[in-house]
Amino acid sequence: MARITPATQALDRAGVSFTVVAYDYAPGADRIGLQAAAALGVDADSVVKTLMARVDGKPVCVMLSSAAEMSMKRLAAAVGGKSADMMPPADAERMTGYRIGGISPFGQLRKVAAIIDRQVLDQPYIYLNAGQRGLQLRLHPADAVRALEAVVADLRQVVRDRTPD
Repeated sequence: MARITPATQALDRAGVSFTVVAYDYAPGADRIGLQAAAALGVDADSVVKTLMARVDGKPVCVMLSSAAEMSMKRLAAAVGGKSADMMPPADAERMTGYRIGGISPFGQLRKVAAIIDRQVLDQPYIYLNAGQRGLQLRLHPADAVRALEAVVADLRQVVRDRTPD
């Protein structure tokens, strides 16, 4: 497995310190980020999934904990939009140059707005896809924000307690 990808090259150009970590990728996993966390032996909140979405039809790159669910309303609001939806997988692959399960926010074919969930910043280190399935980048979350010029926002879906009063 190559450890040099467009993502690692982009981080090198940005002067960001990172470590490349390989793990056994399980293509059939329901939630790839959670599988990666288990394979790496790290907390699921430190493994950050990269999602390609659209806000008012414009592409955005979204990062949040693998254990979290994203609120489309909060995503749209984070960039001053009205509505958000997930980008179809084939479009995400074409736009980024990466395959689903290995999409990195770094080194994409086309630069798009990046939004990172605020709670990711609570982690001392995070793991993000390195642009190849089974390959992660370990870095400080503040370095990811700086390198991507990312908007930091609350993106997590709020789960309401539905117990009767």
